[in-house]
Parts: sequence; structure tokens; C-alpha cells
Amino acid sequence: MTDLETRGAPPHAPLLRRAAPALVGYAAVRALGLVVLAVWSAARGRSAFTLLTARWDSLWYTRVAELGYGYEVRLPNGDVHSNLAFFPLLPWLERLLHAVTPLSYAGAGFVVSLVASLAAAAGIFAVADRVYGPRVGVCAVLLWAVLPVGIVQSMAYSESLFTALAAWSLYAVLTGRWVSAGTLAALAGLTRPVGAAVVAAVWVAGVVSFARDRDTVVSFGRERGVKHAPGADHDEHAPAPALGASVPPCAPVWRRALGMLLAPLGAAGYVLWVGHRTGRGPLGYLDVQAGWRNGFDGGYAFARFVADKFTSFPSALAGLGLIAGVALLIWLYVTGVRARQPVELLVYTGVVLALALCASSYFGSKPRLLMPAFPLLLPLARALARPRTHRSALLTAGLALSAAVYGAFWLNGSGPP
Repeated sequence: MTDLETRGAPPHAPLLRRAAPALVGYAAVRALGLVVLAVWSAARGRSAFTLLTARWDSLWYTRVAELGYGYEVRLPNGDVHSNLAFFPLLPWLERLLHAVTPLSYAGAGFVVSLVASLAAAAGIFAVADRVYGPRVGVCAVLLWAVLPVGIVQSMAYSESLFTALAAWSLYAVLTGRWVSAGTLAALAGLTRPVGAAVVAAVWVAGVVSFARDRDTVVSFGRERGVKHAPGADHDEHAPAPALGASVPPCAPVWRRALGMLLAPLGAAGYVLWVGHRTGRGPLGYLDVQAGWRNGFDGGYAFARFVADKFTSFPSALAGLGLIAGVALLIWLYVTGVRARQPVELLVYTGVVLALALCASSYFGSKPRLLMPAFPLLLPLARALARPRTHRSALLTAGLALSAAVYGAFWLNGSGPP
């Protein structure tokens, strides 16, 4: 058994009990961020609650929850901003919570995000604990909490909800719960366009598992001189696959196939519905996104945006910062590949990175669009989890305070588009 498999072996304590320190730490970081935001906003005569629930995308989500789809804004330059660009799961939950509680739609969105952020923290812990053990799980959750744009996790946005669904879907794949993985992937696909990353992870992991089954059957037959039917289930005590592949319990072929079939239904269903509603066919959703000047251009527009920063000295510093940030993301991803993270994590992270960095518009949104790529934090979490408890605690506290101050400054300024 390899070192990674030893650390990733599930402890005897229930998962939520193991996750308790991570969830307490996460709640403390988010509470600090909200307190700093409230104080900062009050000093400027603004409402922290309004900043969290009634600006930017949160207004579009609450409008969908209250009035449904069909609203659009036509800009002077000819662009058409349609609320069909916003996937429906968050508005559905806002409408449901509004119907059963006295909360407004905005308040319902805030509560959904708070609950979803805790679920996301638990899911991140579950994944990191499964792969590297509980200490790394706690550190991964805290690092996700202290991201500079971590305040978005408390906004009436869909990032927290999506991250929760993605993390638990990945955990379900890692533990061989294929139907749950597919169901959660379908829900993630109803939350954000990047739900395609979860679908890709489930599908690639499923294909790898089928290929591994075939190889195991062939090698076992050669060793024992016995032929087995293709797709037959294997002994759960069979040798573990190579490091870098997930090591879930064996699951019947039909469960894996069903999970893979369920995974794309959410995203595909919504995209096809938009195409039908707009009368533009299967590509109708792309037309909606084009109205927002969103598209996938391989990173060309983002590269031009960075290059334009070097036209003057003050903005050149920002350009250098952007280049350093992208280089850090690539380095973290390559580190995960070299550490042979499970293939489902690598596929998921790679697709999130590609969709975030290669989109053609709203460059200020990229930090929050990258927030669901939590596996990028695993190399840093492993380093933070080494036996230097006092240093790690001081570093985390410093990052938490910095993130809280930055979040308050950010939302009271230009904020996320």
C-alpha cells in the first residue's frame, strides 16, 4: 500500500465528526468576514446586507425567482442581457425558501448561500480527507475560506451552491457511489455553466473504471487461467490501482453506467430548454451568452487584456500581478498532476481552469469564477498540514483577517460584476 493510500484510508469516526474542526474554523472565518464587512459598510453609510444580496448577479437571480424567465436589458451598444444566462437551481431554491418562510427572495438567497457554503466546506474536507487525510482536509477548508474573494461565499451568488454540489459529487466518485455522483453532477449542471467540469470528471472516472475492470479481468485470467465475463464485479480485496487513480469500492456496472447517464442531464436539459424557448435550437444558449459578450476564445481576449496593462507604468504592475497569478494557478495544477491526484480531481480542475481563464469577457470576475477549483489548494494544504501547528495557525489567522478586510473593501468598491 502506498503512502497516499495509507493516509487516505477512511478513519473509523463518522465523516461529519471528523469534519467538525474544519467546519468550526470555516464558520469563524466567514463570521469574521461578515463582521468586518458590516463595520466597514456602516462607516460608509451603506448596508452590508444589500451588498451581499441585492447587487450584480444576485439581482438577476432574485428576479428569476420572483418573476421567472423572460426579462432582458438592451444596452445602447446593442448588447442584450437576458436572464436566460442564469441557471435555475439557485432561483428555484430561493423561491422555495421564500414560499415556506417569511424571508424575502433576497434573504432566501442569502440563507441558501450560507447553508451551501457550509456544505461546500464539508465537501472539500471530505475530498481532501479521502485523498490525504483529515489534517489536510482541515487545512484545505481553511484555505478555501481565506481566499481573497472568499466573501463571495456569503453572497446570494451561485458559487457556494455549485462548489458544494461539485465537491460532494467528486467525493461520491472517489467512494464508488456512482448514482449519487451522477445525481449531484446533474444538479451542478443546473447551477452554473461550469457544471460541465463535474460531468467531465464523472465521465472520465467512469471510463477509467471500466478500462481498469477490463485490465484486471484480463490479468487475473492470465494469472489463474480462468476466463471471466466482461463487466463482472471483482473482489473488493483485489489489488489497488496505481497511485493517482481513485480507489472506490467496487460497484456494479449498471450503477456506474446510470451515474454517467444522469450526470449531463441537468446542464443538457437547461441548455436545450433555452434553445427551445428562444427558437434558436441547441445553440440558443450560446446566443444568450453572446449577448453578454461571453464566449470561449482560448484565452485570446484575456491575453490582450493583460497585455494592455503594460501600456503605462502604474497599470503594468497590475499586469505583472495577473501574470504571476496565472503562473501560480498553472504551477498548482502541475503540482497536483505530479502528485498523481485522482483523475477525477484533475479533470474537474482542468476544465474549471480552462473555462475561467479562456472566457472572453468580464475579466474582473475571474477570481470568483476560479473559486470552485478547490483541488488547486490541496498542494498548499499539504504544506500547511505539516507539524508546525503554531505557525500554521498564525498564518491562517493572518490570511483570514486580510481576506475579511479585502472583502469589505471590494464590496464597498467596484465589487464583483
